[in-house]
Amino acid sequence: MRPSGRKIDQMRKVSFERNFSKHAEGSCLVKFGDTHVLCTASLEEKTPPWLRNTGKGWVTAEYGMLPRATGERMKREAAAGRQGGRTQEIQRLIGRSLRAVVDLQALGERQITLDCDVIQADGGTRTASITGGWIALYDCLKWMESRNMIKVDRVLKDHVAAISCGVFASQPVIDLDYLEDSSAETDANFVMTGAGGIVEIQGTAEGTPFSEEEFTSLMGLAKNGIGELVALQKQAIAG
Repeated sequence: MRPSGRKIDQMRKVSFERNFSKHAEGSCLVKFGDTHVLCTASLEEKTPPWLRNTGKGWVTAEYGMLPRATGERMKREAAAGRQGGRTQEIQRLIGRSLRAVVDLQALGERQITLDCDVIQADGGTRTASITGGWIALYDCLKWMESRNMIKVDRVLKDHVAAISCGVFASQPVIDLDYLEDSSAETDANFVMTGAGGIVEIQGTAEGTPFSEEEFTSLMGLAKNGIGELVALQKQAIAG
């Protein structure tokens, strides 16, 4: 039995609140159960130096956790004067995931930065950031389209979403919360497109190595879960 009482293939309740931030070109408050992340998309009419005069744009991401996103207060990374390795790894993952479904040439020489700020953490913050980040990115591109800057269907090639899966109490399960994540025998994150393309898989055995059969089970759970998330994204942007 999972601590939450969920079935092995049952995700937490997922919701998207669009236009959460007044000033950002695109924004979304995404909730995966008790994990809440504010994703904002900001447009700049410039590109990183290495892309100047190439005609291509760029999509990047920054990630952070508020001091009381967890049970005890964490010090702000700004106070330490540098980002931690985990933060850098997660924000690079978010950026890679979103760029996988963007035509950078069609975007033009502009940069969109996704800021993913964890308000409350209960496992799966990176997967929630990617999934909600896509909504914020979409709304930013719609903002641009309304000003005749781009055509969304030329820039955004597909949906992208992410979900965690793992082996908990010897059972493959989907969408691990903190209690499961902190004691899982295997922990994995899957990033996939709406068409079913694999963007990235991160998988680690925390104790006993996992088998190919277990990985196949995790992959099956992830495919179904991401299918559900993409359907929810489509429902959100249709509203």
